[in-house]
Amino acid sequence: MFNKTIETLELDKLRKLQSERLLSVVNTVYNKVPFYKNLFDKKGIKVSDIKSINDIHKLPFTKKEDLRDQYPFGFLTVPESKLARIHCSSGTTGKPTVVAYTEKDLQLFSEVVARSLTAAGAKPGMKIHNAYGYGLFTGGIGIHYGAEKLGMTVIPVSGGMTERQINLLRDFKSEVLCCTPSYALTIAHELKKRNIPLSEINLKYAVLGAEPWTEAIRTEVEKGLGVTATNIFGLSEIIGPGVSQEAYNEKGTGSYIWEDHFFPEVVDKNTGEPLPYGEEGVLVFTTLTKEAMPFIRYWTNDICSINYDKQGSRTHIKMSPIKGRADEMLIIRGVNLFHTQVEELINDFSELAPNYQLIITRKGSMDNVEVKVEVSENYYKEQRLNGDLLNTETIQNNENLTVLTKKLEKKIKNNIGITMRVKLQSCHQIPKSEGGKLSRIVDLRK
Repeated sequence: MFNKTIETLELDKLRKLQSERLLSVVNTVYNKVPFYKNLFDKKGIKVSDIKSINDIHKLPFTKKEDLRDQYPFGFLTVPESKLARIHCSSGTTGKPTVVAYTEKDLQLFSEVVARSLTAAGAKPGMKIHNAYGYGLFTGGIGIHYGAEKLGMTVIPVSGGMTERQINLLRDFKSEVLCCTPSYALTIAHELKKRNIPLSEINLKYAVLGAEPWTEAIRTEVEKGLGVTATNIFGLSEIIGPGVSQEAYNEKGTGSYIWEDHFFPEVVDKNTGEPLPYGEEGVLVFTTLTKEAMPFIRYWTNDICSINYDKQGSRTHIKMSPIKGRADEMLIIRGVNLFHTQVEELINDFSELAPNYQLIITRKGSMDNVEVKVEVSENYYKEQRLNGDLLNTETIQNNENLTVLTKKLEKKIKNNIGITMRVKLQSCHQIPKSEGGKLSRIVDLRK
């Protein structure tokens, strides 16, 4: 552990610390951020009403549109001259979401990333190949400084230029890879395509995040790169990467949230009411220690559950993998749909690879979903087929694959309640990421 005292703090002591920090941050934002003062006053909330962390549900939510409305510096609690760094979140339309840091905030950022990397298996003295993007996006620089705080040697490769990535992995012998899951698959496939044995690289761990992924993708990454792969979670508005992290020896049990700094809740997406541990809803965070731009009950739109793991190595709460996003949820013919529901069904078929896209179209008033999914490389080998020759036409004429298509379509209908057309693709036919996020949904209705 990077900070054993905090990471194993007894729950009652953790609650006391959270309560003290919540009272401080509530006083700060009320007195220094006009947005919060006006919001509290409008809703009749008095700072004196908040006596402990148990009162957090009395506070209002902060949503992304609020950040855009206060662009660029409406949420600052310090003068602009006190800022050490400014980032913007990625993937938004219109005005970007601005996040600002004091020097103290940057130290916090490095601390939680160092904790996360340690939980992922990294150690001081190891080399880390950082293939997250550098720039306004918080990912690359956040990982960079956290790794340096841990005492690692950082190779700041950034994203893209896969051939160069592989050359540096072979030459520098990095033990840890940081990137998106889809880009890890891209690197693994390129290694295989070039017949580069894993003995020529030295990777031991992969710390993957910035997009949802599943156990099937984990298996493919671990096999393709010879690593133990874990999930790192974060969002720019809260700090960046390092809000939570999966422990390398507790895979599949959730990711530890560093709740001495980021207090999590899961709430009903319609009513906003807090949900019990274990129930799925919208993940909400309150930043307890951020200085420049703290947020009260920030509505992330990510769907997951939280729970304490009595068998875990740390006392902090764990979050489940992100099931989807409340604002990206598809409603198809009256049925709520997350793309990960389809992915779970695809994973039941060994003939298929975990690389897919949902293509959404509309004919008249009817929405339609087509599932494009690749045939796995193992299937080529088992059937002694030439991957280059197995194209869309030959797939359609392959009796076994025709039966497989019908099975998957039936399974989707029975489990999700929507009729979808499945269209099988050749290996690597669906575009993979060159370092950024991979879009699983292509919505052509607009």
